[in-house]
Amino acid sequence: MPKFSTAARTAAAATVTAVLLAAAGCSDGGNGDEDRPQDLAAQQLEWRPCPAPSEAQGGGPSPSPLPGGTGWECSFMDVPLDYGKPDGETIELALIRAPARDQENRIGSLVFNFGGPGASGVHTLPSLATEYDDLRGRYDLVSFDPRGVGRSVPVECLDDRELDQLATEDPTPDDPAEEKEFLEGIERFTDACEENSGDELPYVGTINAARDLDLMRQVLGDERLYYFGISYGTELGGVYAHLYPKNVGRAVFDAVVDPTLTTVQGALGQVRGFQLALTNFAEDCLDRGDDCRLPGSSVQEIEDWIIGFLARLDKKPIQGIGERMLTEGQAANGIIQALYSQEYWKLLEQALDEADGGNGGLLMAFSDALNGRSENGTYSNMQAAGTAIGCVDTKARYTVDEAEAMVPEFRKASPVFGEYLAWGQASCTDWPVPGTWVHPDVSAPGAAPIVLVGNTGDPATPYKGTQAMARALGEGVAVTVTYEGEGHGSYSSSACVRKAVNTYLLDGRPPSDGTVCR
Repeated sequence: MPKFSTAARTAAAATVTAVLLAAAGCSDGGNGDEDRPQDLAAQQLEWRPCPAPSEAQGGGPSPSPLPGGTGWECSFMDVPLDYGKPDGETIELALIRAPARDQENRIGSLVFNFGGPGASGVHTLPSLATEYDDLRGRYDLVSFDPRGVGRSVPVECLDDRELDQLATEDPTPDDPAEEKEFLEGIERFTDACEENSGDELPYVGTINAARDLDLMRQVLGDERLYYFGISYGTELGGVYAHLYPKNVGRAVFDAVVDPTLTTVQGALGQVRGFQLALTNFAEDCLDRGDDCRLPGSSVQEIEDWIIGFLARLDKKPIQGIGERMLTEGQAANGIIQALYSQEYWKLLEQALDEADGGNGGLLMAFSDALNGRSENGTYSNMQAAGTAIGCVDTKARYTVDEAEAMVPEFRKASPVFGEYLAWGQASCTDWPVPGTWVHPDVSAPGAAPIVLVGNTGDPATPYKGTQAMARALGEGVAVTVTYEGEGHGSYSSSACVRKAVNTYLLDGRPPSDGTVCR
C-alpha cells in the first residue's frame, strides 16, 4: 500500500527513518472542557530510566544519556479509550522526557510530535535531542507514542513475514491478475488489523490524540501547552489549537501540512513535491559534471533513465539484501525515502548507480527505513498505526477501480512517482471504521501566536501548505517563516530558522511575520 511519508527526519543508526502520510483535522470547536476527565488530570506520573524500545517502537538499545550525563526518563499516562465515556476504560500512553538543565528558570514541558502518523516519539526524541539541546536549557523535552503507536496500545496487523511478502507485491498493477493481487493485499492487511486490534481502531484518530495532548498538558503541570510539531505533527497541533485555542502556549509547526486539502488533493501535492525534489536532485548531480554517476546529460534524461530502471525491475527484480530481491515498488520507496533530505542525495546517487549494476542493497535499505523494517527483519508498527489513524481520520473510501481512474492525473503530476500514490488511494477500501472528515478544521481564534516554518523545497509537505495553514488558523494567529532550501523540515537545516524558533520558545518573542531564511 504505497504512501509517501510525512516523516520525522531521524538520526537512528540506520540510514533514515520515515512514517506514513494521512490527512488530519477536526470538526468540533470550543475549549473541549466538557471532554476533560478531571480525575485523570490529577494522576502522578512515575518517571523511571527508559528501557530498550519495543519492536513496535522500532527496537534498538536503550537511549544513551545526553551530553553532561542526563539520563532519559520514561513513564505511562492513563487516558480514556473513549472520551465520550471519560469514566470508562482507560489505556496507557508511553512518554519520555529529558529534564531541563536550568530548573530554576524552567518554563515548562515542550512536547514534540515528529510526524507520521505512526512515528514513536519515545523512540525518535533521543535520536534527535542534540538538535534541540538549546531548548532543553529551560524546557523539559517531552515526547510520546500517540494512541495506537509504539507502546501506546499499538495497532497490530500483519506479522513480519507477511509484511515482507506485502513489500514484494506490485504496487502499480498492470493487468487484471496484478489488480486482483493488489486488492487481496489490501484485504489481508485490513482483515488483520480488524482481527488483532478491532476494539481500538475506532479511537486512534487525530481528534483523540489532540485530547490526549491536553490531558498531558495538565498532568505535566502546565497552564498552557508548549508544543513543537513536525510534519503530521503540525496537523495534530492545528487540531489541538482548534479544540483548545485558549490553552495554546508557545507553539511551532515545522514542515507544515496543508489542512485544507482532501486526501486526493494532498496526495497530488506530495507527488508534485517529490517530483520537484527529484528534479533538484538530478540538477545537483549534473552540476558536478563528471563526478555525477548517473547516466544522462540533462535532467530529463536522468528522469527517463530512472523510469526505465523501475520498468526493468517490474519485469525482473535484482539482488537486494541477503536473499531478498529488490522489486520495482521497493526501489521507488527507496528513492522517495532518500529524497526527504538533501543529506542523502549522494547516497541516493550511489544507490541508483549500484542498482544499475545489479546490487540493490543500498536502495533496499532506504526502502526498509520507509517501511519501518529493522536490520534483523522485525517491523515497527508504523505502517499499521499510520494506516489505522489515516483511515479513521478521512472519510475517503476509494475502490481499486476508482484508484486506477486517478492514475493519468497522478502520472501527469509525476511520471516517476504518480502511479504509486494513485493506487495508494485505495488503502482505506473496506476499512472497518468510518472516517471522520473530508479535511480538518483548524481554525483557532484567540490562540496565542503559532510560528509556522515552511521549506520551499520540501517534498513531503509542499510549501503552499504553510500559507494555507496560516489562513486556516485565522487572523492574528500564525506567524510565518520561510526557509529557501531543500529537504523535509527546516529547524535542523537552517541556523536562521533555529534562531527565530528558539527566540520565540525561550524568550516569548515571535519572529516578524514573513521572515525569510536562506
